[in-house]
Parts: sequence; structure tokens; C-alpha cells
Amino acid sequence: MTEAAHEKLWRRFTPAQRVARFGVYLVIVAAIVASVQTVEVIPEFLADAPEQVADLFARMWPVDLAYYPRGVHAALMETIHIASLGTLLALVLALPVGLLAAHNLCPFTPVNLLAKLVLVSSRSVNSLVWALLFVGIFGPGALAGTLAIAFRSIGFVGKLFGEALEETSRGPIEALDAAGAPALSRLSFGYWPQVKPAFWSIALFRWDINVRESAVLGLVGAGGIGMTLDAALNLFQWDRVALILLAIFAIVILAEIAVTWVRKLLL
Repeated sequence: MTEAAHEKLWRRFTPAQRVARFGVYLVIVAAIVASVQTVEVIPEFLADAPEQVADLFARMWPVDLAYYPRGVHAALMETIHIASLGTLLALVLALPVGLLAAHNLCPFTPVNLLAKLVLVSSRSVNSLVWALLFVGIFGPGALAGTLAIAFRSIGFVGKLFGEALEETSRGPIEALDAAGAPALSRLSFGYWPQVKPAFWSIALFRWDINVRESAVLGLVGAGGIGMTLDAALNLFQWDRVALILLAIFAIVILAEIAVTWVRKLLL
């Protein structure tokens, strides 16, 4: 037999892996086909979509810039206040839950599971659903929006903060234990210096997200620029709609710049 006959044919995946990959691709294609059939896309609506878009932009031009001082600025500032207060409240509520969710700080499985259940429950409900709930309790306004932002953010902040605590190095904690440091000192001088960069990154990133989310909460009556946008849409004031959308876009860009700048100062 020749030397080539003894050479093994190298393949990246085993036959079982290739069959599994084919099964995954088949499931993905089947899910896409089922989704398209369920959505029931109407081809006639797609055909004249470019004309509708062009007509919409024509209605938005020229932008009613004169409306900004009396109709947009106050609502835009309220949106930023909702995002800021909601983030601050979320940090206050999420930190204790994150501590309880970290197994190295709280080595009690039932407490860990209860804390993680709280975090999952917060993340599983969309901000608009939280807003609808609080609008029903407290009525329309910024309070409902602030609480919606806060309760939505608890799961995000608490989960990432708890994971950062679980990833801390054990060395400084053992040194403090050997010196007889109390629990509060271990937390302040052992854990906090290690998770401080992660904490500020999480807080700033969440505030950036909340600025964007609070801009649409007004569509369900939870205060902010969304209420102004909803009123303009209902009255078909497209020139004002364009102005509000531009204002939202501008504030999101400014929030991104501010977060980057503050992060450099803190970290």
C-alpha cells in the first residue's frame, strides 16, 4: 500500500457534530419560515412603502424649530431628570440585592436564589409595562416614569454588580480576615476597591440606557418628551414630530459623550 493510503483524512467536525449543526440550521430556517407566516406580511403595503416614507419626510420639512423653547425643552429636561433619578433609585435598591446574590458574600443558597429571583423579575418586565403599571397606581406623570426606570434597572445593575463581586480575588479578603477585620471593613477595603471600576461602568452605562428608554415612556403617560411626541403624532403635526425626534437624537448623543467623559475622570 502507498504512503498516501495510510494518511488520515482530517475533518474539522465529527459526523455527530455535523449532524447536530445541520439540525441547528434546520431549526433556525424552520423558525424563520414560521415567523414570516405568523407575521403575515402584506406585499401591497411593502410595494408603496418608499412612497409613504417620502411623503412622511415631506410632511416633516421644514422642521418647526420655533416650537422648541415653549414645547420641547421642558419635556426634554424632564426626560433627563426621570433617567437620572430612576438610575439613582435603582442603584440604591440594587446594591443590597446584588450583595445577597453574590455567593461568596452571602453563602446561603436560599437567599441567593431569592435575590436572583428579584433580579430576574425586574429584567423580565419591559420598561413600558412597568410604566403602565405605575401610571395605573400613581397616575400619569414623571413619578410613574421614574419608578418604571428604577424597577427596570434593578435587575441589570444588581446582576452585573453581583457577578463582579463573585469574580473578586480572595487574597485581600483573606488578609483582612487574618487581621480580624469586621465584615464592613472587609466589604469596604477588600471587595469595594476591586469592584469599583465595574460599579461605575455599570452605573454610567445604565444611565445612558435609561436616557433612551425614558424618551419613550411618555407614550404611555409616564412623563417626559414621549408625551410631547405622542401629542404631536395624534395631531399629525409632523414638523413638530421631526423637531422632537431631532431633540431625542441630540440628547442621546450628548449622553453618550457625557458618559465617556465622566468614565475617564472616574476610572
